[in-house]
Amino acid sequence: MATISLSTIEQGIDTTADTVIRNESYFSDLDGLAGDGDFGTSLATGFKVIKKDLPDLDKSDIGTMLLKISMIVSKHVGGSSGPIWGTGFMKAAMPTKGKSELTLQEFADAIGNAVDGIMARGGAKLGDKTLLDAVIPVAEKLKDHAEKGTEDLAEVLKDCATIADGAVETTRSLVAHRGRASQVGERSANTPDPGIVAIATILADWCKANSVEYTPAAPEVAKASA
Repeated sequence: MATISLSTIEQGIDTTADTVIRNESYFSDLDGLAGDGDFGTSLATGFKVIKKDLPDLDKSDIGTMLLKISMIVSKHVGGSSGPIWGTGFMKAAMPTKGKSELTLQEFADAIGNAVDGIMARGGAKLGDKTLLDAVIPVAEKLKDHAEKGTEDLAEVLKDCATIADGAVETTRSLVAHRGRASQVGERSANTPDPGIVAIATILADWCKANSVEYTPAAPEVAKASA
């Protein structure tokens, strides 16, 4: 049975911090196309703290580590991203408390719990042109692989990265219905959502960190992960 260890999740968080910090300006530039242009800076501010504190965080179990990260995000990430990303980490922490490794099913359950929490906190749903348009299909793909009993985690990761990358293009023409971008109405159409680009870039970088061959199709993700 394929399992995901605490150290693998820690590595994923560290890689995520690198992705966010490296793209601070670029993610803000993307946000400025239809939003207020602070997404990259808001997210990077919190993940710089995570990057610094991660080696010394309580890692007695996966849930404890994720809860500590949710607290950092909630405290240090500004704008609407703080509550959304903080809630995601907090809800993922709940079913993983006391566990030092997760089956693929348990990991899928944790991500599903995070999605439910984000939807409840922000009020967004699939099709509103938010990061959920990437995260919800990824969560569903994880569930599918878990139910099939997929043993190859590289295959799972590549599939998830492909789905998130595809969401950049499929949502590009949509009008945003949540977040600051929703306030500009039709102007948000034909622009990429920075949250979706961020999720897709994080997954692309996870592929790279785990030596999984993957090439993003969306130009924004290709640029951010280069």
